Amino acid sequence: MTAHLADSAFLRACRREPVPHTPVWFMRQAGRSLPEYRRVREGTSMLDACATPDLVVEITMQPVRRYSTDAAIFFSDIVVPLKAIGVALDIVPGVGPVVDAPIRDASAVATLRPIEPGDVPYVTESVQSLVKELDGIPLIGFAGGPFTLASYLIEGGPSKNHDRTKAMMYGEPELWHELMDRLATITLAFLRIQVAAGASAIQLFDSWVGAVAPADYRSYVLPHTSKIFSGLVDLGVPRIHFGVGTGELLGLMGEAGADVVGVDWRVPLDEAALRVGAGKALQGNLDPAILLAPWEVVEPRAREVLERGRVAEGHVFNLGHGVLPSTDPDQLARLADFVHEASAR
Repeated sequence: MTAHLADSAFLRACRREPVPHTPVWFMRQAGRSLPEYRRVREGTSMLDACATPDLVVEITMQPVRRYSTDAAIFFSDIVVPLKAIGVALDIVPGVGPVVDAPIRDASAVATLRPIEPGDVPYVTESVQSLVKELDGIPLIGFAGGPFTLASYLIEGGPSKNHDRTKAMMYGEPELWHELMDRLATITLAFLRIQVAAGASAIQLFDSWVGAVAPADYRSYVLPHTSKIFSGLVDLGVPRIHFGVGTGELLGLMGEAGADVVGVDWRVPLDEAALRVGAGKALQGNLDPAILLAPWEVVEPRAREVLERGRVAEGHVFNLGHGVLPSTDPDQLARLADFVHEASAR
């Protein structure tokens, strides 16, 4: 990592060091809210796009060209490593990941093999190209958290209540831990591949882990998430952890080994800082839906997030979940500029 890159406001905030301004990036900053994204994706499936380096580079760069963000997020999907090791699945427009044969017994779990760099050459190629193109702007690698991946595999697709997932977790704990251990191994290797290619931070999205109570998180999820984060220590890159509806889990998510805990919009950042405890930076947490309102509504809300974020030892401004498809890109551009101006030290 170059000195210029290591000194970026984003990486400094992740390390809880002084920054010239609060850094900002947006989850799903590349995607359906951008007309240029819709143009380049036309006629190409999500999984094909994720496996085409030219498209990955173009889509990752689109928001960087448009907004003054302090980091880029690698364009991929949480099911990419599962597809790469042979799980038959597809991302169905308007639905999400759909698994042909859900994994619900020991023989199915046994088919989940570790991932090798040779399984995802397009990831290495894309990251290497992006690092050159970004020229000093940090690239965040990412992967899906083990609970969320387990839920897709067990349910066979998106689920409101994660019934079958919890049935295995509670009723067949040995099978559950075997599944989670295999997923943690795959996820760790997938993140290490991205860092080896040049990603300078990683984010673990355990999108649906908010469905789990704290005591169950500690028993059934924490050991596996900890395995991922501890397996990245030697790489020396900031590790961000984010989930939706995880207000009750924030302390545990930090305990799992994250350097930066992502906070959704439900918990104010000053309260989140108390829940997470010392020694962690925070990321978040403007409600993405606020951006659908006029700017005079957005500005005071953004200012409040910055003010509350000052309580944290380090703060990366972000939304409390991904950019909504109907968001006006001009609102995001204005927001990124506002965050920089309002927080300039």
